[in-house]
Amino acid sequence: MMRIMTREEILTLAALARIELTEEEIQRFTTELSAILSYVGAIEALAAGKETDSRPRVGDRYNVFRPDEVTEERDEHTATLLAEMPKTEGRFMVVKKILQTD
Repeated sequence: MMRIMTREEILTLAALARIELTEEEIQRFTTELSAILSYVGAIEALAAGKETDSRPRVGDRYNVFRPDEVTEERDEHTATLLAEMPKTEGRFMVVKKILQTD
């Protein structure tokens, strides 16, 4: 079920956000925000365990994970990052102390 936002709702949101919209933007946001609300409604229905359509589901639902793989060599970017820091000590960046330990 698609939730259609009205022109008045778009203007109310614009007023709350303190932005001015052109007529073209109002038209575009009416369509885009309606589609977003429809999508969120479908996600909420799935999260609640409700079917969003009458088609039966086939097969198990599961996540597909890829194996973790190291794609870069160790310390490949360390020298570049340290060169950008204003102050370093060896392989470490020196930053201002922000926590009190007493």
